[in-house]
Amino acid sequence: MFACADPATLEGLPWLLCYLTTGKHLSLYWAVGTVLLLLAITAPVAMAFGFGGAMAARSGMAPLRWFGKGYIAIVRGVPDIAFFLFFVIALDQGIEYLRHRVKCPDWDQPVRQGSDFLVCAAAKMPLGNAPQWVHETYGFALAVLTFAIVFGAFAANVLYGAMRAVPRAQVETAEAYGMSRRQTFWRVTVPQMWTYALPGLGNLWMILIKATPLLFLLGVEDIVYWARELGAAKTARFSDYPHPDWRMWYFLALLVFYLAFTRLSEIVLARLSVRLSHGQATAAGERLRRAGANAGPP
Repeated sequence: MFACADPATLEGLPWLLCYLTTGKHLSLYWAVGTVLLLLAITAPVAMAFGFGGAMAARSGMAPLRWFGKGYIAIVRGVPDIAFFLFFVIALDQGIEYLRHRVKCPDWDQPVRQGSDFLVCAAAKMPLGNAPQWVHETYGFALAVLTFAIVFGAFAANVLYGAMRAVPRAQVETAEAYGMSRRQTFWRVTVPQMWTYALPGLGNLWMILIKATPLLFLLGVEDIVYWARELGAAKTARFSDYPHPDWRMWYFLALLVFYLAFTRLSEIVLARLSVRLSHGQATAAGERLRRAGANAGPP
């Protein structure tokens, strides 16, 4: 056994093991969990935004339809990085302004003073004396909401097209059996649209994985930040574990991580596609039907 109390006395594998378990490396490993948690939360929230946007875009009410199509067009037409920079600032200042109006009604100074945005201390979000975990949770919540709005617009466009791809004959048959428009939508259109939507949603999931490094724009220390920080050259004056520029190796590890994660996603999506294609009047469903027919009884 060996102790990491004096790294200068270590070399080889013991030095490497101690180096990889420093506090900053634990922050790197925590950042990996942050990215996975972001994906786990953002994906269903973005799907909710997307489903709502798709339903609005196909609504019979003109204002709601304009809102849905406008949401899809605006978010898809703005570069992600510009939207991230604008929306987070606008949302943060909007929250603080509303808190300012409630908590500091006697404030007699303008909130906008040139390029500065000034609110009373009680309206700050989060408060200046709040624990660090509150600041981190607030930043993470902003990140989830921003990712969900951006990718929800793309999901809305995919789902809108998938709803329109459901064969009209299926809808007409449901109507002929006396189903209402709502019943037809939930019992016929929604169950069948997923097989048409899955390829687009799968691509969107891959893009979402690749977009996680944009977390640094939202003030969240992600794995790219820590890879750059830890991989940079360190001297004995500033670190107990001096080393040359190792950023290439850190970014290579990130490359392997993202490739492995996307490969796992491809496997899951392929199996989900097979499951959704059973019994569907699509090319994939027809291939599965023929394969089952050719296999015959055991």
